[in-house]
This record gives sequence, C-alpha cells and structure tokens, in this order.
Amino acid sequence: MRTLKYLLTLLLIISCTVACQNKASKTEESLSDSWKLQFKKKLSEYGHRNWILIVDKAFPLQNSAGIITINTHQDLLKVLDYTLSQIDSSSHVKPLIFTDKELNYISKEQVENIGDYRTALLKSIGKYQPQSMLHDSVFVNIDKASKLFQVLVLKTNEVIPYSSVFIQLDCKYWTSKKENDLRKRIDAL
Repeated sequence: MRTLKYLLTLLLIISCTVACQNKASKTEESLSDSWKLQFKKKLSEYGHRNWILIVDKAFPLQNSAGIITINTHQDLLKVLDYTLSQIDSSSHVKPLIFTDKELNYISKEQVENIGDYRTALLKSIGKYQPQSMLHDSVFVNIDKASKLFQVLVLKTNEVIPYSSVFIQLDCKYWTSKKENDLRKRIDAL
C-alpha cells in the first residue's frame, strides 16, 4: 500500500513537472512570436516612405514620437528573413534596403565571425540590390522620415556592430518610371 502511494505521488509530481515545462515552453514561444503579430498589423498599415529597421541589440531607443520599437528577442537574420518574406508577399509595398557602410570594413580580428555574418546577410538581401550608407547618415534619414512617416524598429539579439538593416518601403504597384511619365504629361499641359 505504501509503495502504491509512493508511486502515485511520484507520478503526480512528474506529471506536474512536465505540464509546467510545456506551459513555460508555450509561453516562451508565444512571447517570441508576439512581435510577428504586431509587425503584420503595422505592415498592413504602412506604405511607401515608411521605414522598418531591423537592428542589433545596442541600437539606441529613439525619442521621436514617430518611431515605434518592438523587441523581438530573436536573431537578426531570422527577423530580417521573416520581415522580407512578409513584405514580398504584400500587394502594396516593396523594400529598398540599406546597410551600414562600416560593416564592410570590420576585420576578423575585431569580430571573429564577421565573414560568416556578411555571407549570410548577402544571401538574405542580395537580390534586393542593397545600398550602404554611413551609420550616422541613417540617423539623419530616420529623424527626417519620422517627422512625417512612422518608423518601426525591430530590435534583435544581434551583437555584431553595424549589423543592422534599414528598409525604406516603396510602392510595389507604381514605379518611378510611371511616376516620371505622369509628371511629364502633367507638365506638358
């Protein structure tokens, strides 16, 4: 009888432990994916001239009212790939991608795995013809944009300096050539 009580108690403890671990795991998953829901909502509201920044862990919290920050608690490249897949599947916007120019000049001695990071980054953004700009220029552009348009900052766990990616949204269904042609027709009247 004592053995049976002991076994039942042990079974109860094990069951509770497993249930608690499963609940904790699900909570961690829901926390780690909650940024995706916020991002999807914002993307549906955004248009050309809005910015999305996927930034490293040390990127400073901005003081401007037009800048919203979401801490993803994820790896930068995973957040970048998800963000680009959502933009690509949207009907209204496409990405114009910028990176920090300084990233190209970081040596292996400064950051051991920099080559691997640059290779993986290029794999993610190469098809978009990314441009690079000095890091301080980013702040000037973001400050200017945030006065008129909302800027979304997706903060990640990345600890490689100058690893952030800056996406300016552009109109997917209206090209600059179409816009120029339209302006010429208007000016001709």
